[in-house]
Amino acid sequence: MSERLSINQWAPEDRPREKLMSQSAGVLSNAELLAILIGSGNAEESAVELMRKVLNDYHNRLGELGKATVEELCKYKGIGPAKAITILAASELGRRRSEELPQERACIRSAETVYRLFYPVMCDLPVEECWVLLLNQATKIIDKVRISRGGIAATQVDVRCVLREALLKNAVSIILCHNHPSGNISPSRNDDELTQAVSAAGKTVNICLLDHVIIADGAYYSYADEGRI
Repeated sequence: MSERLSINQWAPEDRPREKLMSQSAGVLSNAELLAILIGSGNAEESAVELMRKVLNDYHNRLGELGKATVEELCKYKGIGPAKAITILAASELGRRRSEELPQERACIRSAETVYRLFYPVMCDLPVEECWVLLLNQATKIIDKVRISRGGIAATQVDVRCVLREALLKNAVSIILCHNHPSGNISPSRNDDELTQAVSAAGKTVNICLLDHVIIADGAYYSYADEGRI
């Protein structure tokens, strides 16, 4: 049986770094991109083969890989703390890139738009966070602000803080958004009470609550879509 070739022995066009330089990062597979980060594999596997195996264990989803711990990644032969940290740091950078608002203010057209905006922010959170999206007359984003962490009971979210943010930024309308780490998108009584409280308070200062979106992994609930606002 012939010896397995190392990446350095592959044809130049098949090496991840060379492929990126001669073509673009977009042509590389996830395993090849991760292989560039870790640099080497182990005695039995190239870096690409090792990362294919790791990705397979995480259902070939970068989002799931990003939730791994250093200890979990270090169980793979050829991955030590330094390589594990590099992988997780890259995952976090990808999440933050997705979270950044574009230079031109994005226009909120639907609850799905809100979901796509906040999912990268909330997908890996172990606790609930509540954010407010501040919008101008054209429903374009002025800013997004976290207003609570760890729960959204009425006692934990100060409605005055929500309205203060809106008034300071001259927002005409707002959208609340929070996550359910449990994965259940059904609103709770606290969710209902918060929605009613913010909506009522907003009307007193002519700031309209357009929606309250609850986000879970791969799904969302919209009060507006359900006709509850």
